[in-house]
Amino acid sequence: MEEAVKKRAEIHYRKMTEMPVNKLILSLCVPTVISMLITTIYNAADTYFVSKISVSASGAVGILFSLMAILQAFGFMCGHGSGSWISRLLGAREIERARQYSTTGFAMAFLMGIFFLFFGLWLITPLMRFLGSTPTILPYAKSYGFYILIAAPAFTTGCVMNNILRYEGLAKLAMVGFVTGGVLNTILDPILIFTFHLGIQGAGLSTAISQYISMFILFAMFAQKRSQSRIEWRYLNFSPKLMLNIIKNGFPSLTRQGLNSLSNLCLNVQAGLYGDACIAAMSIVAKCMQLMFSVCVGIGQGFQPVSSFNYGAKKFQRVKQGILFTWGFSSLVIAVLKV
Repeated sequence: MEEAVKKRAEIHYRKMTEMPVNKLILSLCVPTVISMLITTIYNAADTYFVSKISVSASGAVGILFSLMAILQAFGFMCGHGSGSWISRLLGAREIERARQYSTTGFAMAFLMGIFFLFFGLWLITPLMRFLGSTPTILPYAKSYGFYILIAAPAFTTGCVMNNILRYEGLAKLAMVGFVTGGVLNTILDPILIFTFHLGIQGAGLSTAISQYISMFILFAMFAQKRSQSRIEWRYLNFSPKLMLNIIKNGFPSLTRQGLNSLSNLCLNVQAGLYGDACIAAMSIVAKCMQLMFSVCVGIGQGFQPVSSFNYGAKKFQRVKQGILFTWGFSSLVIAVLKV
């Protein structure tokens, strides 16, 4: 078993350090873009089905989009922060140290998810109001938000495992977990909302179920040792230096996603002055904007493992080639999409 793992690791190392950079980046960014699009689409599916309940219910989904973005922001911080180190360490063939980062990054995200779960449920009413809920949206927001908070550990840890696999260059495995959850959510939404007459609670329950199933699928890939990274207690290392490395590397992602969530929050608060219909409309427009944004981010994320892995392997020329190709390719894609 261990010999097979070592053989796969060696094949993967050669792929990441020897395959033509342009081809390698394209092979990694395509599944990443698909993952990002699926995530956006299943968020839009919630909005579509809930909009058939009422305008206020549709507004509640828009309100909770900011909360989901906050949860993902902390997940991305731990995922990007640990993933960058993992990729560089695997490139330098320091596998044991890489496994410490994967396990610790997962544990940090899980604890953050637990924190949001308990404190969010404890303060659910003021939290919904802070996110921009109006008096008429509040009952729907609390019902939907309850399940989003229940799924908080799945949101945070799912982001971590997805990014670790992606940074390791296993973008297809990362895609499987996210796509499965997205498809399942789209299927469960109409069943729980209309067939079982659960209304907006059905939409929230559907999201929670899909997030946990996605999390377990991703975790199973680590348990089956399909990656060089591991999530095992023996690799857990809460040393200040290691955690600080994760936070420092992941902080830009937290800032970007956090500011995006804050801007949505402010928009919801101001839109609330014009009624529930305005909040609902803005949430629909935000989903459309997210589609284009997902493509752009997906291309950049396809380049990240190539950059980190080859930097760790001291193949700096390949890193430079990757930067130039990603810049040119992403500019071309954005130019086509805006037409």
